[in-house]
Amino acid sequence: MALRDYPEEFKADAVALFLSDAGNTYKRIAADLGIDRATLRKWVTDAQRAGIAPAQPVTAGQSASEGDVGSPDVLEQENLQLRAKIRELETERDILRKAAKYFAGETNW
Repeated sequence: MALRDYPEEFKADAVALFLSDAGNTYKRIAADLGIDRATLRKWVTDAQRAGIAPAQPVTAGQSASEGDVGSPDVLEQENLQLRAKIRELETERDILRKAAKYFAGETNW
């Protein structure tokens, strides 16, 4: 099997893709990119040793600087947005429940 020379940008993108979600596996990402699993693993470990990539994958909804709490105004604004989203989801849930009851009543099995 011949060794390939991949561009640095491709390697960096592959590492970033792997680290973008904690649920990613070397096998799945390598198969998607058409590279060997061991090659991807080497790129990730090399990037982590060089300090380019975080040691742990960043999960969805988590920023790289999660240690920063933020100002109270930012937190209050986020709380307001989350409460509005909760109200919206509860309304959608209630509509779906009513629709399910309605359609369940129509069936004549």
